[in-house]
Amino acid sequence: MRLLHAIFLSVLCGLAPVAAQSVMSSAVPPQVADLAAVVVTGVQPGPGLWKVSRKDPATGNHVMWVLGTLSPLPRSMQWQSRELEQVIGGSRQVLLPPSVKVKADVGFFGKLFLLPSAYSARKNGDGQTLQQVLPPPVYARWQVLKQKFLGDDRGIERWRPIFAAQELYKKAIKANDLSRSGGVQASVDALASRHGVTEVPTSYQVVIAHPRAAIKAFKASAPHDTTCFIRTLDSIEHDMPAMKARANAWATGDLQTLRGLPDSARHEACVSSLTDAGFAHSLGLDDVPARQAAIWLAAARKALADNPQTFAILPMDELLKPDGYLATLRAEGYEVEAPE
Repeated sequence: MRLLHAIFLSVLCGLAPVAAQSVMSSAVPPQVADLAAVVVTGVQPGPGLWKVSRKDPATGNHVMWVLGTLSPLPRSMQWQSRELEQVIGGSRQVLLPPSVKVKADVGFFGKLFLLPSAYSARKNGDGQTLQQVLPPPVYARWQVLKQKFLGDDRGIERWRPIFAAQELYKKAIKANDLSRSGGVQASVDALASRHGVTEVPTSYQVVIAHPRAAIKAFKASAPHDTTCFIRTLDSIEHDMPAMKARANAWATGDLQTLRGLPDSARHEACVSSLTDAGFAHSLGLDDVPARQAAIWLAAARKALADNPQTFAILPMDELLKPDGYLATLRAEGYEVEAPE
């Protein structure tokens, strides 16, 4: 149901990691210079695939090949992995990346009646503006970035900080020749369809039995999202070169550079602002990362037990960090090999 996606999941699932800055930088005067760093274009190979395997005495060696994804990626890149089609074509299943899906118990007319309420949930309470809810130094930084990337948009001044930050971020990465997805999922979908390989969702589904009550709860216990807002401003003002470097490293398959570039606290700050809010527990959104991990890991274990070969997609940070999904499988006795 798209209206609830707009309220919750655009933030939970759509915010891309970028290099972190301290929240204390809220008082730093903004320096929004045109950046010399450029992103790669044309045909690029992308990163190599991770290999997860375990030998079964009865059925032999079962393997799962894993692609690490990243956001943002170069907008003008044409991703063309030489090994991808061969791997997907030889697999029985494609495990889709972890996600959250919201299902609301309303019919067609229910959606129409909920639209005004959903739209109002995006706004600050009591008709307040961003200038009224943000500290003055933070609002001053917002004004500079808003003019640069959003122009004279007056309506956004009444949005909650977390939604205003997301809109600003989307426009900023586009202006810097970056794309949120790079078309990676679409390419995988097309290859799976071409070879008749089943795609297996690994989504955590949230069922909202009473959508009106959910929207009301969201309004009553709004997220404390100033930290998320500041992290976003920090990223756009200071970290675009690092984002471009990470995007280029993914596109060219440079894992050494990816390992060396710091990931972001922005994503975690923005997700936490929602999951820590009062409405999150009643909707089952208070422990999303752990629930997603449990569902994906269960699907991976089953695929490795049932299929001679499986292809899977995971966020790159889950492949690189020491306590990520593949680290969990390694600790359980699976053999995990990084690409050369």
